[in-house]
Amino acid sequence: MARPVVAIIGRPNVGKSTLVNRLCKSRESIVHDQPGVTRDRTYQDGYWRDREFMVVDTGGLVFDDDSEFLPEIRAQANLALSEAVLAIVIVDGQQGLTAADEAIAEWLRPQSCNSLVAVNKCESPEQGLAMAAEFWRLGLGEPYPISAIHGAGTGDLLDRVISLLPPKESEVEEEDLIQMAIVGRPNVGKSSLLNAICGEPRAIVSPIRGTTRDAIDTSLRRHNQTWKLIDTAGIRRRRSVDYGPEFFGINRSFKAIERSDVCVLVIDALDGVTEQDQRLAGRIEEEGRACVLVINKWDLVAKDSHTMTMMEKELRSKLYFLDWATMVFTSAMTGQRVESIFSLAAIAVEQHRRRVTTSVVNEVLKDALSWRSPPTTRGGAPGEALLRNTSCK
Repeated sequence: MARPVVAIIGRPNVGKSTLVNRLCKSRESIVHDQPGVTRDRTYQDGYWRDREFMVVDTGGLVFDDDSEFLPEIRAQANLALSEAVLAIVIVDGQQGLTAADEAIAEWLRPQSCNSLVAVNKCESPEQGLAMAAEFWRLGLGEPYPISAIHGAGTGDLLDRVISLLPPKESEVEEEDLIQMAIVGRPNVGKSSLLNAICGEPRAIVSPIRGTTRDAIDTSLRRHNQTWKLIDTAGIRRRRSVDYGPEFFGINRSFKAIERSDVCVLVIDALDGVTEQDQRLAGRIEEEGRACVLVINKWDLVAKDSHTMTMMEKELRSKLYFLDWATMVFTSAMTGQRVESIFSLAAIAVEQHRRRVTTSVVNEVLKDALSWRSPPTTRGGAPGEALLRNTSCK
């Protein structure tokens, strides 16, 4: 990435995502009063004074437990640190120094990036310094008392952050990018597809429904073009979703569709097109987005020389309102045809951005009328009226 990366790490439920939203002046990271909400690493744009940087949010680190998702969360935090120039360790000032905080500090010391300690939940400025004092024992330098919710102390923290970033002259200006949202039902292989595209474990993959919660942004270059890939939470019926992390994740998935240039709608080749797939396709069509239909898990389908043709005909009959969208059969597990998604998406974006002038539309209509004149209705010629209306517009 061209801009320096600042990683936010800490144990569960200390306010990492709240601080990320505060630093980036956004509400993108999901915040909920329960541990383990954030699992993957998610990126947002941060800036302070005249500096721009990337802030990466990570899941809560736990070293003495290998239960569900915790090893994968540690692996994601390791990847975040490998590209970061600075790590901000978030601790809870109200709970005080814990053994888990000390374990994170011990794990962090051999890392090559600089580090800061932010003592969160110091809502009272008078008590902040006293609450932060014991965190000197972590050996990571001066602890900064802050309140991620109210913003107290974050200015001083950001002043210190930008002082530790590389010189501004070393940053490379980024070109315009294409935003590509990867959407679909739960467990159709969206995160596996993202990992196959990136060539690394960018997102946690699990057979458990709802593994991905945040919308995960990833920037990369393909075919001399910069892309921002947005992996989204699996979208299922709202009435089946309880209020909480999954509810917030689905809302962010819909926002990802709105802000994308092209949507990659992932469909399970084994299940075919379901009612929920049709709803998602309809949402993409209503938002006016470019679209590529990706039929994933193609390696699991028993096939002969006619299977692909027959299946495409069947799938398109159920997605008739997206008959203009290109369809590709892929396997995220084997990488089959994964790379072709970029070329197809680039064509879809180019066609979506194309604008046709009124004069061209009139010429097309005149040619069509010369081939076959429409029948008259109530003594008038509807074709002529259509041309007049088009010219007025």
